[in-house]
Amino acid sequence: MEVRMPILEANGLRKEYTLGEHTVHALRGVDFVVEKGQFIAIMGPSGSGKSTLLHLLGGLDTPSDGEVTLAGQRLSVLDDNRLTLVRRHNIGFVFQFFNLLPTLTAEENIALPLIIDGQDMHKHQQRIEALLELVALADRRDHKPDQLSGGEQQRVAIARALVTEPTIVLADEPTGNLDSKSGAAIMDLLRRSCDELGQTIIVVSHDPRAAAYADSVVFLGDGQISGRVSFADVKEMAKRLRVIMETMEKLQVQTR
Repeated sequence: MEVRMPILEANGLRKEYTLGEHTVHALRGVDFVVEKGQFIAIMGPSGSGKSTLLHLLGGLDTPSDGEVTLAGQRLSVLDDNRLTLVRRHNIGFVFQFFNLLPTLTAEENIALPLIIDGQDMHKHQQRIEALLELVALADRRDHKPDQLSGGEQQRVAIARALVTEPTIVLADEPTGNLDSKSGAAIMDLLRRSCDELGQTIIVVSHDPRAAAYADSVVFLGDGQISGRVSFADVKEMAKRLRVIMETMEKLQVQTR
């Protein structure tokens, strides 16, 4: 039997903040394993620790306790320079706000991580062309962000996250600023990048409709994992959505 090694692993993650005389326990010992090619959604109410967890997994913040291991590399032992290189080469980030450079075209924004890394974007033109096709923006490659809709800008941001062929893509509320139609298109794009490119993806979302695109959903509550559901045998989106809603209702009852 084939043994799949984890791409990303979190062990005993805790995160505490001090606000005046009070200590906020954002995460209270989270264990988390992601295998190559998985699409995982993290859900939970506001303040449950979703974004905090994603930031720790991506090396954007350091845990108060616990360890994150990415592709066999413990993030806690890296200095700032090495951690920057790990993020640049191994992690693609997608945020709620698109963070595109307004003076660059769609194509140039997609190529930006390569340029920052000192690479010649022309040597990677085939990859860029493939991503423009994947996000259906080949005919708008020369448009600048203010000439694109919100959904199109987010598609550029996703292509930018994929251009370095990262180990994992971390998306924080990627549909948060979009209408329902554009949001569905973004989640479908992430799903396709997983299915067609073998991309490993973690999405943080409060929206059950977005989470239904994932292979499994992890529920956070009060900084802890409160539940999990897997869709290994559930292909229909309506059934997935129903499972998510039923699980959310059960978890709400348990925490009352």
